[in-house]
Amino acid sequence: MEKRIEQIIEFLRIIDQFKSIERKTKVSHTNRHENDAEHTWHMCMFALLLHKEIEEEINFERILKLILIHDLGEIYAGDTYAHDSFARINKKERETEAIQKLLNELPNDLKVEFHELWNEYEANETQEAQFVQAIDKMQAFTQNVHTNGEVWKENKVTSNKIIKFNENWTKQNKTFEDLFGYLWKVAESKKMFYTKKED
Repeated sequence: MEKRIEQIIEFLRIIDQFKSIERKTKVSHTNRHENDAEHTWHMCMFALLLHKEIEEEINFERILKLILIHDLGEIYAGDTYAHDSFARINKKERETEAIQKLLNELPNDLKVEFHELWNEYEANETQEAQFVQAIDKMQAFTQNVHTNGEVWKENKVTSNKIIKFNENWTKQNKTFEDLFGYLWKVAESKKMFYTKKED
């Protein structure tokens, strides 16, 4: 029992680094970048607010577990910006290796459970995984709108790129479609996207 507690405490110590993994997305009302822990908390709030707004019956506890696990590998792999095509080439390999290294710190039963959750998220086949993958992109999209498209412009992300990247989750259900449509109108009206004439 003592060894088990030691392993859990050590895992909690290691994942404290999650709070310092910086993302490209910025925090509204500040000029700093969001970190992975903030992104994950915000996703949990999105899920809490939206899981009853869709028609499908989904397991909310499972959704929270998937959210909490889905980016943990970034402790070792770092965050990969969604619109960095070069960095995304070996993203899967880097994150698979990283999550294996991280979960090796856990007692075996928890290691197996967390691995199953991570694999479920990556496979994107269950309703819960599809919901979480949608929330993952939705949170980033919403955050970019809330920060007036600053990061989109800095990284030369056009409206066409944004539509292509987000098209799958926006078609998942009527609620997500309406949410995207509302935010898209806001972004368009305030000219938040990068255009070539800005060079």
